[in-house]
Amino acid sequence: MNCIIRPLISKDQPFLWEMLYQALYVPGGQSVPPREVVQLPELARYVRGWKRVGDCGFLASDAATGQSVGAVWLRLLVGENRGYGYVDDDTPELSIAVVPGYRGQGLGTQLLIHLLASASGQSSISLSVSVDNPALRLYERFGFEVVSKSEGSLTMKRG
Repeated sequence: MNCIIRPLISKDQPFLWEMLYQALYVPGGQSVPPREVVQLPELARYVRGWKRVGDCGFLASDAATGQSVGAVWLRLLVGENRGYGYVDDDTPELSIAVVPGYRGQGLGTQLLIHLLASASGQSSISLSVSVDNPALRLYERFGFEVVSKSEGSLTMKRG
């Protein structure tokens, strides 16, 4: 797929809310949660107040239409604000999502390449992923390794 990838900026926050929703893994046969679920504190922390010091990410848009179709971002979540992929106070957590109609075309790979080539991507990075989420293979290809497992979820770290 021909896409344009650029750094995320403050005005991209509305799209990040959509990407946070799209990042929620729903196993086959289970009902999709309502969109308001992203406002729960344990999820909202990944986007609320986007572009604070240390936030880093990239947005992908379809080169033909200009439509935003995916994003990858890092955020350091510590203390009471720790996220699902927390490993330590120095490791930011990765979030990534692609609009459903654009999945399976290598866009997640392109987004991760951009992120990992950035200055922020040179540090250690963690994430949380469901054990049956197909994205697990993508993370393994990029060198993420399992550091803990609980209730069908893996915490992975790279670097």
